[in-house]
Amino acid sequence: MTSKVTINRLITGVPGLDEILGGGLPEFSFNLIAGQPGCGKTTLAHQIMFALATPERPAIYFTVLGEPPLKMLRYQQQFDFFDAEMVTKSVRFIDLSDDAMGGDLDRVLKRIVDEVTEHSPALVFVDSFRSVVLASEMGGNPHNSLQQFVQQLGVLMTSWQATTFLIGEYFTEIEANPVFTVSDGLIWLRQSVQRNSMVRKMEVMKMRGQPTLAGLHTFRIDTSGIEVFPPASVATSSQTDAEPQVLSGRLLTGVPDLDDMLGGGLPRGYSLLVAGPSGSGKSILAAAFLAEGARKGETGVIAAFEQNPNRSRSRIVADLISADKVGLVENRSDLSIDEVLYMLMREIRRLGASRVVIDSLSGFELALAPTFREDFRESLSNLVTALAGAGVTVLMTSELEDRYTDLRFSPYGTAFMTDAIIVQRYIEVDSRLRRIMAVVKVRASAHSDELREYTIDAEGIHIGAMLTDQEGLLGGKPTNKAASSAARVD
Repeated sequence: MTSKVTINRLITGVPGLDEILGGGLPEFSFNLIAGQPGCGKTTLAHQIMFALATPERPAIYFTVLGEPPLKMLRYQQQFDFFDAEMVTKSVRFIDLSDDAMGGDLDRVLKRIVDEVTEHSPALVFVDSFRSVVLASEMGGNPHNSLQQFVQQLGVLMTSWQATTFLIGEYFTEIEANPVFTVSDGLIWLRQSVQRNSMVRKMEVMKMRGQPTLAGLHTFRIDTSGIEVFPPASVATSSQTDAEPQVLSGRLLTGVPDLDDMLGGGLPRGYSLLVAGPSGSGKSILAAAFLAEGARKGETGVIAAFEQNPNRSRSRIVADLISADKVGLVENRSDLSIDEVLYMLMREIRRLGASRVVIDSLSGFELALAPTFREDFRESLSNLVTALAGAGVTVLMTSELEDRYTDLRFSPYGTAFMTDAIIVQRYIEVDSRLRRIMAVVKVRASAHSDELREYTIDAEGIHIGAMLTDQEGLLGGKPTNKAASSAARVD
């Protein structure tokens, strides 16, 4: 029986791309990078080229009827991945404009063959291949055959053991085109403007010989280049090397009396929702949770959507971030859930973090691009599930309008997806607003059912006695004789 041929996979150097490709690009494959103008095709091609090219594995980048190489390089060198020292040593740029101008595909193919024969590259890029097609159509040469040209090019590159990329401007994937049939891989880039948001998505429509991740995957272009964000389950599994652990024990919140109300602390691996109106101390409780972890030698991560950690109320969090005991996922605009999870998992892995704070869900939703807000509830559920699979304990805050007379836990209907819930409220007593707190749920664990008054000062949260006067909820004066205990955030 004949053994299977082993196909090596090339690591692209584009964060997240190898995951959705199914492990990397097949070596010696014939690939098409397609999409509308401005969606990032050339940037993606350059990022892959500079990551893979070496003096032993050189690359040739052909430009055709588009912007000249000097103009293209002027802008591409602004990205972090661009290495000027590699140009001419590992990377060679060749302008095919003169050869393609007449629309003679045979001449274009001959020039490519001559250059490849002379320099023996392992990586070949043709940008924009669409320009070759348009030039052949305008030339009116009856001897031109696009399908024959593509097939010949593919056969030649494979026989020369070169991994090839054709970069082309296409507006719809349903166009009848022989390139789509002949290519081994087809990566489609999309972009759309929604209100003032730019949303970019990538789809691997085809990659012979290996399973790819189906669907659209968001990506971002910044100074480092392109970063792709795989789905939640993949982002978690690909960035967590350790074997799944059976979690036991409880984490202290940094507020001693609250730990007692929770039944001895929050069980490890749980997700906790802290719901309350503005000014009720949700962020202060989150800071105490992270600070308590630091005192126990545990690192944490915070996704701060509600307020900047450098503000005075979050000074303790800013200090923990400066000491690299807490990782920060910064607030950006036009986010997707997958992007947030990817950034969280990157920080969790970097620090070995066991505690995660998302502050708050309201700010989180506003940070998302409009298209991702439509299924926020479902996406948030996937995020919580993925973090639970990573073995971290999650505290999320949720902003609520206090109606004073009824209890609600979240405007998103997210209470069902969390393992524990703490609700904070205001009550009116003698023409003053008082704060009260209750533990509503701790899954599979006994917990207090008391309504406890609490106060906030420079030292943190202090939980007092149970409200014993039922009329206090409607304006009576609650009893508060027990000594309070402080939330330790020092």
